[in-house]
Amino acid sequence: MANMDNIVASVASAARRGHRLVFVHGGGDLVTEYEKRLGIEPRFVTSPQGVRSRYTTREELEVFVMVLGGLLNKRICSRLASLGARPVGLTGVDGLVLQAERRRRIVVLDPETGRKRVVEGGYTGRITSVDTGFLEKLLDNGYTPVVAPIAFDPREATLLNVDGDQAAARIAAALHADALIVLTDVDGLLLDGRLVERLTVSEARRLLEEGRVGAGMNRKLYEIARAVEEGVARAVITSASQPDPVQRGLEGRGTVVEKG
Repeated sequence: MANMDNIVASVASAARRGHRLVFVHGGGDLVTEYEKRLGIEPRFVTSPQGVRSRYTTREELEVFVMVLGGLLNKRICSRLASLGARPVGLTGVDGLVLQAERRRRIVVLDPETGRKRVVEGGYTGRITSVDTGFLEKLLDNGYTPVVAPIAFDPREATLLNVDGDQAAARIAAALHADALIVLTDVDGLLLDGRLVERLTVSEARRLLEEGRVGAGMNRKLYEIARAVEEGVARAVITSASQPDPVQRGLEGRGTVVEKG
């Protein structure tokens, strides 16, 4: 939840200036807070590629839907409305914007031995399709869609928790957006303590293959590179704590990833 007020103010400012935005939000920290209130201990797993992610049980999925799709989403919309924007709060199931496939089995690293093992996939999903029709109608009529990363699995008729970075990247690619702005807690991609100002998609993939990108940022960079490859004009990773971070992203202040 850190920097959320700053982010929301920046989104509202961009919307008032006439930018067509889709705001995809996370909120894992707030989910964790409510899980602990309910006596649920969050569980995280690490993939063989070093990507750390939350393991979602059915019980935890209910908390995700309540907190992300309900409480936090409406808090964000309320704040945007107070700042002059016209928000519409959604999850991926609304208008079938995001469809996904449940991961029935996943490969993780055993935290004690470091060896690979296969576990039940839980209720996390991989996004399989994005329907932009509903989003485009909202954008065309001056609304700002605010999307919580919860998708619908049509095969199993269930909601799924999906990665927020993946949701933002898939939506941006489907819309052929001019820019995908990824807000994080650092100024951009840092290598050896230095900010990488520009990367091509091929350079980004090489860094990922070489294992030079740390946990957390590696997932973001993977999704960003794919989005640019599939139609986003450019993507920018920038700090959410700086003044007007959306405008900073539009100005390319951070790490810019472009085709090539």
